[in-house]
Amino acid sequence: MVERAEDEEKWLAAGIAGLQQNAFYMHRALDSNNLRDALKYSAQMLSELRTSRLSPHKYYELYMRAFDELRKLEMFFKEEARRGCSIIDLYELVQHAGNILPRLYLLCTVGSVYIKSKEAPAKDVLKDLVEMCRGIQHPVRGLFLRSYLSQVSRDKLPDIGSEYEGDADTVVDAVEFLLQNFTEMNKLWVRMQHQGPAREKEKREKERSELRDLVGKNLHVLGQLEGVDLDMYKETVLPRVLEQVVNCKDEIAQFYLMDCIIQVFPDEYHLQTLETLLGACPQLQPSVDIKTVLSQLMERLSNYAASSAEVLPEFLQVEAFSKLSNAIWKVIEAQVDMPIFGAVTLYSSLLTFTLHVHPDRLDYVDQVLGACVTKLSSAGKLEDSKSTKQIVALLSAPLEKYNDIVTVLKLSNYPRVMEYLDNRTNKVMAIVIIQSIMKNKTCIATAEKVEALFELIKGLIKDLDGDLHDELDDEDFKEEQNSVARLIQMLYSDDPDEMLQIICAVRKHFLTGGPQRLPYTIPPLVFSSLKLIRKLQGQDENVVGEEASASPKKIFQLLNQTIEALSVVPASELALRLYLQCAEAANDCDLEPVAYEFFTQAYILYEEEIADSKAQVTALHLIVGTLQRMHVFGVENRDTLTHKATGYSAKLLKKPDQCRAVYACSHLFWVDDQDSIRDGERVLLCLKRALRIANAAQQMANVTRGSSGSATLFVEILNK
Repeated sequence: MVERAEDEEKWLAAGIAGLQQNAFYMHRALDSNNLRDALKYSAQMLSELRTSRLSPHKYYELYMRAFDELRKLEMFFKEEARRGCSIIDLYELVQHAGNILPRLYLLCTVGSVYIKSKEAPAKDVLKDLVEMCRGIQHPVRGLFLRSYLSQVSRDKLPDIGSEYEGDADTVVDAVEFLLQNFTEMNKLWVRMQHQGPAREKEKREKERSELRDLVGKNLHVLGQLEGVDLDMYKETVLPRVLEQVVNCKDEIAQFYLMDCIIQVFPDEYHLQTLETLLGACPQLQPSVDIKTVLSQLMERLSNYAASSAEVLPEFLQVEAFSKLSNAIWKVIEAQVDMPIFGAVTLYSSLLTFTLHVHPDRLDYVDQVLGACVTKLSSAGKLEDSKSTKQIVALLSAPLEKYNDIVTVLKLSNYPRVMEYLDNRTNKVMAIVIIQSIMKNKTCIATAEKVEALFELIKGLIKDLDGDLHDELDDEDFKEEQNSVARLIQMLYSDDPDEMLQIICAVRKHFLTGGPQRLPYTIPPLVFSSLKLIRKLQGQDENVVGEEASASPKKIFQLLNQTIEALSVVPASELALRLYLQCAEAANDCDLEPVAYEFFTQAYILYEEEIADSKAQVTALHLIVGTLQRMHVFGVENRDTLTHKATGYSAKLLKKPDQCRAVYACSHLFWVDDQDSIRDGERVLLCLKRALRIANAAQQMANVTRGSSGSATLFVEILNK
């Protein structure tokens, strides 16, 4: 390969040297107005292009140098014509060049001047040239020659409004010329694939892709012709181009040219000729990457639809949606080996198209998702990341479009598509859904919708089959569960009965979540329930006789069972805090037995579950603080609870902790806003006891450390 590259460099250098030498003589002849010599040296210069040794890339370098020289020759011919030299004679004269390739280059150059002189109709000269070029059948040489022809003629085509339109010439001739040149170039380009040994297939494919723009240029010029209106495009241009595309049976050409058609002609034309364009798709070679072609077509049409509201009726008129979905179905049927990724990409593009063109037609959106489910069901769970990413894109599109999960929940096939994601991606998608709800502040106001939503985000709510926690690091898990916790505030209804149903639905799902999730999910649920209780507080008196369906008592029962679920974790400190929160809410509702029950639960937890001394101190201060705020208890209940609390404080491990807990308990016997609770003696007793403990702590400190470490305790007691 290296040798080959070095040889090529040598051949290119030799070609350039020969070209420059002859160009030098050509210039000299031009300067002295010697037409015969000028033609002789220009033909010799162009003979360098007859080489077969160069790759297309190197040949292009040589061609560009010759092209620059031909420009100078063309200028000379124009001058000659102005001086009165007959162009027709010149046209005859250049045909005496010995070799066919230089002859044709010269002919095209003079032809260009001939058309400009208007001595003959443009269409006749163009027809003559395009026919003559058939004389070169070597693919690379032929392609560059025809490329030169289209280059020199592109500004001289008989188009509407152009100076070459003439009486007899119409745009039909220009189209005919371009289509013929395109067809011949495509044949040469395809022929390249079949020349040379089979082992060099890859090299040939690379060379061909370097040359594809030469072929595509004809379509670009066609796309820019003023005279090619919709009728002409429909009747002539598209059918002829597609015929060439389908018949060449070459995957590189088919893919490139289909893409070219989509890019160079206007969106409106595509819309009006959808059937013809889509009809060609299933006829292409099975190996053509048709998904990219169709995706680009749908992307262009989507943007066209989004560009202005006026064009939307056209889409309905031509039934664009059904045509596209039929075409996709046919392509997927025809290409049995199409990977799942390809099919999902197609449906994803169709979905984007549908959301742009028919955002109000949820049935269409659901139909696309349904077709996707059908395709996925034949493949089972997805393994490759490309497909899963594509499905996430597919599922995210409706969320982004509607900005409203409630609309998305109406799509029956949405959860069915989610089933096909692996567990990790399922969670990613669930988080995308939650983020959408939070960002748009969407309120989900019925238990039925909550059920549907939890079906979508179940990957975060409970362990899916084969889901192992080791795979997920703690930070990620925390982040996931926190997003679920944040979601709870968005599940809200103003109707208490509906709200209670929502709470029950959420609770049912959360309790299946397993011990690791409960500490994150139970607290927001409890607070959501307490919010409902506070709302009902004012209404409870109004319900006489009949038990209200959503009553504080009923909710408190539910809360008791809910917090109990934390015992499997175990999360006793969290449970204790929640029991105390509920006790306070029961206090506000004047439900003494309920409040007493919650306190009892908290005390049981304190005695049986909380062993760590630090945790005990924190818990005890919480208990004392809550108890101090309670006003619902009668004397007997209050005494029992207070007695227990003071008892606990004396049993703490460290003396300073004991001391602080005891003087905190002194507040339980004197509550400013309740006259019934002002027991000076008991307060004094507590403070004296605190002093005794402080003294003992002082002595211990002296023995162990030889310092008076506990003076601060006395100051604290003094403050009390």
